[in-house]
Amino acid sequence: MTTDLVAAVDIGGTKIAGALVDADGVLLHRVQRPTPAREPAEGVMRALTGVLTALTEHAAWERVVAVGIGSAGPVDARLGTVSPVNIPGWRDFPLVDGVRGTVGGLPVTLVGDGAAIAAGEHWRGAARDRANALCMVVSTGVGGGLILDGRLRPGPTGNAGHIGHISVDFNGDLCPCGGRGCVERIASGTNIARYALAAGWRPEPEDGDATAAGVARAAARGNPVAVEAFERSAHALAAGIAATATLVELETVVVGGGVSLSGEVLFGPLRRALGAYATLPFVRSIEVVPAQLGADAGLVGAAAACWSDAATFLAHGAAGN
Repeated sequence: MTTDLVAAVDIGGTKIAGALVDADGVLLHRVQRPTPAREPAEGVMRALTGVLTALTEHAAWERVVAVGIGSAGPVDARLGTVSPVNIPGWRDFPLVDGVRGTVGGLPVTLVGDGAAIAAGEHWRGAARDRANALCMVVSTGVGGGLILDGRLRPGPTGNAGHIGHISVDFNGDLCPCGGRGCVERIASGTNIARYALAAGWRPEPEDGDATAAGVARAAARGNPVAVEAFERSAHALAAGIAATATLVELETVVVGGGVSLSGEVLFGPLRRALGAYATLPFVRSIEVVPAQLGADAGLVGAAAACWSDAATFLAHGAAGN
């Protein structure tokens, strides 16, 4: 029997996506369900099981060698548990055990969603030829993962690179994570919109879009409050990036997620602000580039993390062939 696919799952606060992915990173079949994030733990697990079941019913399932999961975090890859900030019902939830109830004896690899995106962009995206990169997602939250010395470095629990919860304002607003002044609390799409609305910005009557996308359009037209909201976000991101680069020496920062679709409204002030924060000689030349994988980054990355787990893959593959 040929075993040349992995099943990838991307779990976020708004959607749960799954796909069958080949060794070239091609998504052969995909499934998606809304995340019932406000339901109790069992309700969220039912949605995930629905995605997994739909994958197992595909004709190509018999070719699947392992399962990779990228989940909103924090996660604990050692214990197979997750506690996503944006899924309140899951606290120390035994995700891997729950998944095994559907996929049987297949090996399961769990990483945080930021690490998954980093793995995906390094495998098939904007960080493909980079040995040292931070890959970020700026959306309803801010996450990240690290590629160091050419390899994904998720850390012992799968959370390394979680830049969204670096504090850049010691006296800042309380973050849902429990910290203060976190990058996410300032720079996420949700908080860009929150800041702009509190400062008096209002969406155009014809579109009524009060999200970060609406703020971005207003900033592109020169609305001063909208511009300020993105400048503030850019400074928080730049401070977090500079701190990370100072610790681990980065060549490249890849930025994806919905807010990155704002283009130069975000990237222009981000590059300028980074010049003010990344001042030491070994961090001055960091390049900042947009992600390439779009909405598929989490799935491609979950597959990449799974394929890279060589010991598990080879052991199972040898048994299955």
